[in-house]
Amino acid sequence: MTEMLLLHHIQGLTPGVVDLADRFRAAGHTVHTPDLFEGRTFASIDEGAAYVGSVGFAEMRARGVAAADGLGDGFVVAGISLGVMAAQQVAQNTPGAAGALLFEAFADLSNFGTWPDGLPVQVHGMAEDPFFGAEGDVDAAREFVEGRSAAELFVYPGDVHLFVDSSLPSYDADATALVVERSLAMLERLP
Repeated sequence: MTEMLLLHHIQGLTPGVVDLADRFRAAGHTVHTPDLFEGRTFASIDEGAAYVGSVGFAEMRARGVAAADGLGDGFVVAGISLGVMAAQQVAQNTPGAAGALLFEAFADLSNFGTWPDGLPVQVHGMAEDPFFGAEGDVDAAREFVEGRSAAELFVYPGDVHLFVDSSLPSYDADATALVVERSLAMLERLP
């Protein structure tokens, strides 16, 4: 089974993030869920953004990247929204990474270098999400997957952000079930 690092979103390591990790654990995978906010969770995206602003976005991403230290070769890095930035940096720059699962965000590759040839990746997000859809993540992801056989983009109908977190009002159970099913299928294909 696969060892996975799952980096939480801007509202922190919520019970819904742990629930998502538990779905992968139930399938036999080892999932690490570091708390990059040191015990803090936030009731809204704005409150989380204020905290990240006070700490610094670069520092927050560095915490996520550091969470991959010590993982053996063959791990998969995953992130939800804010966590995608560090997850993508790790995937693009860590020779031991075996794949990436990017939930509800995608950054232009030039932020972190180039994508390693053949590294499997899935990007998941909602079409009308005010961040993923409206801020251009989905467009960048479409361009990225074009011509990459190991890259997949899954766009779900809807207009909410953080839909994979079962502890938030934005949770979409049906879309999350598909995210988990498709993610597990990618994990099964890894060597």
